Amino acid sequence: MIIEAKEVSMCYRMTYDRVQSLKEYLVQMVKGKIKYREFWALKDVSFQVRKGEVLGIVGHNGAGKSTLLKVISGILKPTGGEVAVNGTVVPMLELGSGFDFDLTGRENIFLNGAILGYSEEFLKEKYDEIVAFSELGQFIDVPLRNYSSGMVMRLAFSVATVVNPDILIVDEILAVGDADFQAKSKARMLELMGGGTTVLFVSHSLDQIREMCDRVLWLDHGQVKMLGETKTVCDGYEKG
Repeated sequence: MIIEAKEVSMCYRMTYDRVQSLKEYLVQMVKGKIKYREFWALKDVSFQVRKGEVLGIVGHNGAGKSTLLKVISGILKPTGGEVAVNGTVVPMLELGSGFDFDLTGRENIFLNGAILGYSEEFLKEKYDEIVAFSELGQFIDVPLRNYSSGMVMRLAFSVATVVNPDILIVDEILAVGDADFQAKSKARMLELMGGGTTVLFVSHSLDQIREMCDRVLWLDHGQVKMLGETKTVCDGYEKG
């Protein structure tokens, strides 16, 4: 198995008190007056993913989908349980989160690429391909603060998908840019999936899930509601 999650749980401590400043928080904490409640974003989630499989993840807002992806990506450490990941991971969770908006598109390709673990030599080799895919043209030498949100997303998607990772983690990113670019980004995703990349794919579009996924995991209030063949789970999710 390329991914194996065993009884993964994630608990957040949420304070009831409306503390107005860090100083006040520290004073109240020392006095033992801060009251917390526990919120379990994930509870005992277990599943396995085979190499080359596309696993869809569905559930209502707050079901724990994004938290699970962040745990598998290594961004969050679970409160309990464990995740074994065997391969290189490219998490496409918050496109553009590693960008500096005072730098140009060109500079951000190397900055964001470095954050994703790409070498400078590799990025220089792939630079023209990234720019061509992004369709930014002369804007590549303009600071990102002058970009529209769609332009930023196009650049981020182009950098993130320039490699063929072992595992691709995708959270609602097929709505990138205009209709033409969405079609191109979807084609790129299908190319990666067809090339043997293992994919975890979260989407609110059941049509996309039905079209692209081999199996589906349904999360409900942080727990596994159903895991199985795509049609069966999607039909159950629509009814439930």
